[in-house]
Amino acid sequence: MSRETIINIALALVLLAIPFVATQMGSPFYVTLATRMAILALAAVGLNLALGLGGLVSFGHAAFFGVGGYAAGILASHAFSMQPINLGLASFAGTNSMLVIWLVAIAAAGLLALFIGAVSLRTSGVYFIMITLAFAQMTYYFAISWPAYGGEDGLSIFVRNTFPGINTMVPMSFFLLCYGVLMAVLVVFALVARSRFGSALQAARQNEVRVASVGIAPFRIRLAAFVISGMITALAGALYADLNRFVSPSMMSWHMSGEFIVLIILGGVARLFGPVAGAMMFVMVEYLLGGMTDRWQFFLGLALLAVVLFARGGLIGFLAGRVRHG
Repeated sequence: MSRETIINIALALVLLAIPFVATQMGSPFYVTLATRMAILALAAVGLNLALGLGGLVSFGHAAFFGVGGYAAGILASHAFSMQPINLGLASFAGTNSMLVIWLVAIAAAGLLALFIGAVSLRTSGVYFIMITLAFAQMTYYFAISWPAYGGEDGLSIFVRNTFPGINTMVPMSFFLLCYGVLMAVLVVFALVARSRFGSALQAARQNEVRVASVGIAPFRIRLAAFVISGMITALAGALYADLNRFVSPSMMSWHMSGEFIVLIILGGVARLFGPVAGAMMFVMVEYLLGGMTDRWQFFLGLALLAVVLFARGGLIGFLAGRVRHG
């Protein structure tokens, strides 16, 4: 067992232990913090597949995060009001079933990612970054100008959506659900990274000419990775909307896209548990320092600067490297 694997197991156990310890200590608020860690980590795992494995620095993943959130909010609001969703020639009933909502969120984000990827992947470098940002901002302003679902004020989810056999209104139960989804997606990420598809994706990141010379189309590989990445991030968006019981256009802002990238850099780009380490560090810094100063982002910036200068492999890379050479 490698040292990085030991660190990954330790992170998984620490994240799982936080809510139980908090409950025993009479501090249930930490259950919500742990749930937020798990959901943000899930969103960053999605981006890590495109950024870490494929080298695709997307500044537009907030669009998929927001699509997932609005899928949860819109379906839940129509289920609450018992009014059907009218889509021209067809109409559909709303639902508060998480399983259905997740499928809708994943499908909607997949279609959006397919379109955005088909256009943006014809560029590279800073042009790719800017065009993904442009698409995300278009979805952001679309949400703002959508008065039927709250517009700039957002949309409330009056009752948390349901999952078979679980009382999602209980914070601990909802955390365990989010934690389980995160662990399942991490297994998928590991399988993708070790598959022939993952090898081709990483090879395309390093030298797309050589990949093309052996008969593999780099564009198709990257597009598939971009779509899968967007779908995972949308799943996180649906859970995030349920956590807050609220969805707003801020979920689609460029700040959210930047936050996902920060999580990955803090934890370790392309590292399996990099997003988990980054999310845990980010949420704790926000909570601990946010209570002392409104300028807590300054200290987060210092931490990010230290990682870039002295720990290029992120927190996990730093710890694994230190143990390896100790």
